[in-house]
Amino acid sequence: MARKPAKMYRRLSGQAFTRRKYTGGVPNNRILRFHMGNRPRAEAGDFPVILHLTADNSCQIRHTALEAGRMISNSTIRTNAGEDGYALRVHTYPHHILRENKQATGAGADRVSQGMRQSFGKNVGTAARVKRDQCVISIQTDPENYLAARDALRKAGMKLPTPTTIRLKQGAEHLKGLV
Repeated sequence: MARKPAKMYRRLSGQAFTRRKYTGGVPNNRILRFHMGNRPRAEAGDFPVILHLTADNSCQIRHTALEAGRMISNSTIRTNAGEDGYALRVHTYPHHILRENKQATGAGADRVSQGMRQSFGKNVGTAARVKRDQCVISIQTDPENYLAARDALRKAGMKLPTPTTIRLKQGAEHLKGLV
């Protein structure tokens, strides 16, 4: 059976459902790595420029969308800055479990389907609940790679279900002649 569209899970409604202890068979998280690039240099604070991709609205972001944003931003910045010229981090973790009450369709479906009776649903994936102005992805880099990092975050923002903003958190003094 095909997955339902992502717009069904975009809105925040109700309390977050995160107790994996009580739900059997939660699908695995698709995000492979949360830190990429030169992590030791980032933890030491050696990168002068820090850019954040923030969500403009409160929403839920599915784990597949987070992974798509991570992949495109990582490949874009890596081609321009090299392996050690950046540090990328995904800040949100998909804790919220998404459920779907699957309905049978076709001939004889009225005898199989129960409608809304006990419609708890099966686990179909996970999502990160993001608040307004919360950082989703950040890139730390050198001033000469600023435009590549900004482009990488712009491409990652296209994969997310909400409008996004790229904010320069640190390093404006280093970019005087570059921008």
